Amino acid sequence: MKNIATFICVVFLFSCSSQNKNEKNIPSVGFLDITEDATLAKARSGFFDALSKNGFSEEKKTLKVFKANANGDIPTLSQSCDYLLSKDLDVLATNTTLSTVTAVQRTKKTPVCMMVAPRPDIAGLTDNQGKPPVNLFGVYETLDYIDTAVTIIKTFFPAAKLIGTIYNQSEPQSRDAFARLETTAKKEGMEVISLPVNNSSETQLVTQSLLSKKPDVFFALPDNVIFGSFETVVQSCNTAKVPVFTSEAGLVSRGALASFGADFYQWGYQAGEQAARYLKTKSLVGLGPEMVKVRSRMYNKKAAVLFNITPDSSFVPAD
Repeated sequence: MKNIATFICVVFLFSCSSQNKNEKNIPSVGFLDITEDATLAKARSGFFDALSKNGFSEEKKTLKVFKANANGDIPTLSQSCDYLLSKDLDVLATNTTLSTVTAVQRTKKTPVCMMVAPRPDIAGLTDNQGKPPVNLFGVYETLDYIDTAVTIIKTFFPAAKLIGTIYNQSEPQSRDAFARLETTAKKEGMEVISLPVNNSSETQLVTQSLLSKKPDVFFALPDNVIFGSFETVVQSCNTAKVPVFTSEAGLVSRGALASFGADFYQWGYQAGEQAARYLKTKSLVGLGPEMVKVRSRMYNKKAAVLFNITPDSSFVPAD
């Protein structure tokens, strides 16, 4: 009996040792969100779908995942980033510009995989030689997406002259997009009127104040405040019979009339494929920030009916 007990004990210890060793070999990924939002969630889903397709899945116990969401609060974003970095991650994925900027500022060691953010130089993430941080890779967008999104306004409403928008002045991405919107609108023979908004609780009142100035259309910029309160914007604009255009396909699913820009799910998926490549090789060689590949023209069926619009065949209906 004593020998049997000893044998069982040895087997148990060996099993535990093997299990601990296997757990240590499982790669870990952190995901840092600036806010909880249906549009940004598409990028997150695409990211993890790409990882799963490449064999890295939490369900199959081939990946450990740690998630944190700042709920739109900047101090919480820093704390959330520190929490994730404390997990000794293989990769830290960042969703939107502020998440990426925060991560790069707080780690030079952990690889950071960006998505739903502008090109590193536009986000202020390059050095004096114009080079991004060595630990940064992932997928970015340029400001060209503002140009393509603005040009479709005339496709639907040739007589449009006045574009209304609201934007968060504290977000570099939002300021840059607004400046590009003004430039592109002028080239297209249109003028932009705007009002600043600081947080989602102000969105309804600010939007209604803007609509009192009688814009022909509303343009939803890629802004975390807009993402977090978009249904409020759409409801106010629909009531005022002002169509909403945007550069973000995800916002079309949530009520905007049309967009010509990056598909957020595919954006996240493209970033996930890069992250999977790193997890397989544990090397950043050949990896770096790259431009988003999938853009699409989309329209919202209900909004098209509301504004009596029939898009041409180049536009596909949103989910």
